[in-house]
Amino acid sequence: MDSLLQYFENFPDHNKLIWIFICLTIFWGMETLIPRYQFFYKKWKHAGVNLFFLATSVAINLLMAVLLALVFLQLDKNHFGLLYLVDWPSWAELILSVSALDLVAQYFSHYLLHKVKWMWKFHMVHHSDTHVDVTTGTRHHPGDYLIREIFSLLVIVLTGMPFAYYLIYRLTTVFFTYWTHANIKMPLWLEKSLSLIFVTPDLHKFHHHYERPWTDTNFGNVFSIWDRIFGTLVYDDPTKIRFGLDVLDHTTSQRIKYQLLLPFNNDVKTDD
Repeated sequence: MDSLLQYFENFPDHNKLIWIFICLTIFWGMETLIPRYQFFYKKWKHAGVNLFFLATSVAINLLMAVLLALVFLQLDKNHFGLLYLVDWPSWAELILSVSALDLVAQYFSHYLLHKVKWMWKFHMVHHSDTHVDVTTGTRHHPGDYLIREIFSLLVIVLTGMPFAYYLIYRLTTVFFTYWTHANIKMPLWLEKSLSLIFVTPDLHKFHHHYERPWTDTNFGNVFSIWDRIFGTLVYDDPTKIRFGLDVLDHTTSQRIKYQLLLPFNNDVKTDD
C-alpha cells in the first residue's frame, strides 16, 4: 500500500492529461459499438464545443495546483486535519478520504448547484447539452468547475489527507465522469448490479432528463449510495429520457459565447 501511495505522490502532471485522453478515447469507441441512443448530429462539432470547456477546466486546474501545493504543504507541516487525530491503516484513511470527497465535493456541491439559483445558472451549461455523450463530461462552465474545486479544497483541509489520496480520487472521477456520460448500453443485469453501489451510465442519464423531477435526482459522481441514503435516486425506463433543459432554447446548446454568458443572462429562467 505504501509503495502505491508513493507512486501517486510522484505522479507526473502530464500523465493526468494522458489519463483523460485514454478515458475519452475508450468510451468514444464504445459509443460507436454499443450506443444507448441513436443520435443524428455532427459528433466532432459537438465534441469541439465540449472540449472547449475541458480546456477552461484544465486552465483552472493549473491555477489551483499552486494553491493546492501550498495547502498540502501546510497541512503536512502543521499536522492539521482529522486524519492526524486517528491512527488508522493507510487503506482505511484512503477509503475515508475518497468517501468524504465524493460526498461533499461531488454529491453535496452538485446538490447545491441545482438548488441555489445563482449556482444553477452556472450548472445549466452542463445540462444544456441536447446530445449527452462522453464529451459532455467535460462540459462545465468555469464558474461551475470552480465551485466544485472550492468544496474539494474544504474537504482536503478538514481531513488533512495527503496528496496521494486526493489524486487517486481525481483520477477515479475522470474515469467515472466519462463512463457515466458516455452514450453506451450495457447488459441490464450488469447495469443494475453495478448501480447498487456505483453511478452507472443509465443511472446518470436520468439526471440529464430535460425536466424535473428527474433533473434533480442522481447527484452522485462515483458512488450511488449517497443518492440512496438521501432519497434522491431515480431509476426508470432510459428510453423515456430526453436531453437538454425545458427552460432553454435548444438551438443555443452549441454556441460557446452564449453558454459562457448564460449565468449572467437575465432572460434565462431558472425554472418554469
